[in-house]
Parts: sequence; C-alpha cells; structure tokens
Amino acid sequence: MNRDDVDWQGYFPAFVTPFTESGELDLTTLRALVDHYVAEGMHGIVVNGTCGEWFSQAADERREVAEAAIEQAAGRMRVLVGCTAYTAKESAEFARHALAAGADGVLASPPPYAKLFPDEVIAFYEDINAAIDGPLVVYNWPHGSGVDVGPELADRLADIGQIVAIKDSTPDADQFFETSRRVRDRVRVFGPYLSVRGLEVLRTEGGDGTVGGGSLFGRPDPEFWESVWRGEFAGPAAHAEASDRLFPKLWLPGGWAGKYGAYQSQLKALMVMLGQPAGHVRRPRLPITDEESLAAMRAVLVEEGLLPVAARP
Repeated sequence: MNRDDVDWQGYFPAFVTPFTESGELDLTTLRALVDHYVAEGMHGIVVNGTCGEWFSQAADERREVAEAAIEQAAGRMRVLVGCTAYTAKESAEFARHALAAGADGVLASPPPYAKLFPDEVIAFYEDINAAIDGPLVVYNWPHGSGVDVGPELADRLADIGQIVAIKDSTPDADQFFETSRRVRDRVRVFGPYLSVRGLEVLRTEGGDGTVGGGSLFGRPDPEFWESVWRGEFAGPAAHAEASDRLFPKLWLPGGWAGKYGAYQSQLKALMVMLGQPAGHVRRPRLPITDEESLAAMRAVLVEEGLLPVAARP
C-alpha cells in the first residue's frame, strides 16, 4: 500500500471534540460541526487527534466519537481517526474499530511520554501495521510525543506496508520541506503548505494537503487547494499571506499552544466567536474566561476581516 491507494488531498480540519460545560460528550454539537465542515467544502476531517482532546477521553468515548463522526459524514468527505495510545497494541485496537466503522484511514503519533529511539519508532509502527488492515498515517507531533520524525526516520517509515501518509507538525519548517522531498514519492504529505513558503513549494515541487487546527477561515481554506489544482495562484497567494499574518497573532511559535490559553481552549473560543459549532473543553483543559484575553482574540479576528467590527461577545 502507498500514496496511490488513497485519494486524500486538500484541507482537513483537525476536528475538535465538543463537550458540554459539565464535561460530557456533546454528540449533537459534534454532528453539527461535521455538517458545518461539509457545507464549507472541506476535503476531510481528522478526528480524535490533538485538537480532539483524545487524552481526556475514555476508550469507549473515543470509539463513540469516531462512530458519530463517520456516520454523520456519510461519505461526504474523508474521515481519518486518531488512534494514538501508549502501546502499539492499544493503538491497533482503536484503529481496527475505526476502520470497521467506516473510517477512510487511521492516524497515530509515536506514544506520548516514552520518547522512543528511532528503531523503537520503526518497531512501533511495524507492530500497528501488522495488526490492522487499512491505510495508516504517521503523525509527527514532537510537542506531544517527545520525538521529532525527521527526513531520515520518515524515509524508513515510508516503506512500512500500510503507511500511506504523514501528518507532519514539526516546528522546523526546513525539516518539514526536506521530509516532504524525501518521501512524497511513496506517501502523501500533509503540512504547512498553506503559507507563502508552502505555496512556492507547491508551485515547484508539489504537495498533498494541510491538516489545520479547525478552520477559522472556512471555505477559503479548501478553496486554496482547489485553486492550486486548477493552476490558479493569485487567490492562493493572497490567502497564504492572510494565513501567515493570522497565525503569529494567535499561536505560539511552533503552533503547540495559543497565546491566550491551551491550543484546544483557544481554538474552541475562536470557533464560538465565529459562530462555528465547538462546545466546551474538558479538564485537564480549562476554558478561556477572562474578558481581556477574549477581547484580544476577538480583535484579531476583526483585524483580519473574519469578524465585522461591530461584533460583540
């Protein structure tokens, strides 16, 4: 199995898991968010990843979230399900469930906390590969796993049987683009192409897609990719510049946290401001509640034209 066995490309929002204010799963809002992304023309979603707060869900909840998202999407866009866990055995169990429920593919980072050595990373994915039957995505998330999958390690992973893609969230842009060059002949690469530098790489070398934290821009995110596919670059250039302006106003370098709170907390607050279904965070994450921070976030959205000047809480 390789990149040609899947048709994944374009913009895939990293899907937040909505919770109620008291911390219960909010599947009604989850289904509304799926419908919102379909209406905005997203090419797929990634469920139960970092933005999905998988770490605060029990195993049965993770399965319930996967089933609800897949059922609601109903084939209208691709659904990839995060299966990160502390062991390959547990990751494979989540993966088998998701694939049986109809997921288009599954995704896992190296296990958190363990800080695996390169040969251990290879063995981890080989074990998952041997235990499942379906497309597998390597998720490089150094801030969560303590492992940064660079070009050499990615090159080795790309040869593992069912690995068809890498979602590369390294904070090192030079490393990302070198990894992309190294492995794109075998696996699809999702990363920061939706940027001025990324667009130039798309012009000259190619690229597959972006998995972004939600989609604050909405329709312009997938339209960026669709314009590139048509060979039209003026619109994508403007959107890449807008994205490059917005990101440092809201997120810390490397994108591992917001300037005003945890990544998930800030993303959900921004989504609510934009009228997108989001729900609440669940502990250990805490909501952003202080008015000064909320006002600063709202001001950024107004400044970038995502909210009208007259918007109020």
